[in-house]
Parts: sequence; C-alpha cells; structure tokens
Amino acid sequence: MSSPIKLIEKKLLSDNWYVLHNYTFDLQRKRGGVVRQRREVYDKGDGATILLYNRDKKTVVLTRQFRIPTYLNGNESRMLLETCAGLLDELSPEACIRKEVMEETGYRIEQVEKLFEAYMSPGSVTEKVHFFAAEYAPSQRLARGGGVEDEDIEVIELPFTDALAMIKDGRICDGKTIMLLHYAQLRGWCAS
Repeated sequence: MSSPIKLIEKKLLSDNWYVLHNYTFDLQRKRGGVVRQRREVYDKGDGATILLYNRDKKTVVLTRQFRIPTYLNGNESRMLLETCAGLLDELSPEACIRKEVMEETGYRIEQVEKLFEAYMSPGSVTEKVHFFAAEYAPSQRLARGGGVEDEDIEVIELPFTDALAMIKDGRICDGKTIMLLHYAQLRGWCAS
C-alpha cells in the first residue's frame, strides 16, 4: 500500500523554545485525486499528566499557574487550574510523572495507574499526552512543591465535587484536567 502523503518541502520556522516547521505535502484523497496542503507543525515532545485523588477525603490535588497562551486568548484571570503535568524530556512516561508530581506538588507517589494516551491538538501539535492517576495521602507530601526555577505553581487541594462544579462554571477549562476529572467520575473514585 502506498503512502497517502508525499512530502514536498519541510522548512524550519523556529527553533527557539520548541521546534516549528512548515510542511508542504501532497495528500492522496480517498475518492481520488491529490491535493497540495501546507501546514505548520509544532513539535514540543510528548508529555504526561496525572490526577491525584484521595478516596477517603474525596479530594483531588490540582495546580494553579500562569499560562500565557490562555491569557492571550481571553483568560482574564491569567491563571490556569490543572492537573500536574510535564514533558517527558527523554524519561519514560511513568518516571516523568513521578518527577513532575514531586516538583510541582511535593507529593511522593509510588503507585501510578496508566489510563490512556491522547493527542491534544492533532491539527498542529505533535504532542501525545500520557494520562495517569494515583491515590495520594497527606503523609506522602514531603515537600512544598511549587515547581522548579522559572515556575510559580500553587498547589490546590479541593473536594472532588467542587472540581466538577468548576468545570461547569468555567473555572477549570484545561482539557487534560477535564478529561481526568470526568474519568474519575466515571470510575467512581471519589463518589459520595
């Protein structure tokens, strides 16, 4: 079977923080014929995210931090409430998420459950996110958290029902966080 794509040109647009290329390619249509397309593709590597939850307390741990793309697109609060996450940076997804949890929240999590993987913005970004969940206990908080060097992360523990209400009223508007909270709801992890 021949490839439905014929790459014509790959042009580097930026290699500043991550890598941005402009691709020109011919796409073979299913119904016949070929169409030439140009697309910018942003490659920042793959990532991992995790929902920390406590069944007994019926709580979750989220982080709050400044995200300039959301601010530039109308997020007047300037802050985003989200699940702990980070780029793999050549680590395995599990090793990455354990490291990120410690850096961002101060919790040391041993047992993590891999839930699924998803492309979050497949029209322009190569990143695949690995989704995890883990139960936490107050005794596992060994440090303050807050992130590393240039990060300013606030750790937020809140009732699971409040987190679900925050999706509905728009205070939680991060896709990965919404996906993980709804997954937890479906699994009944923090059910009353």
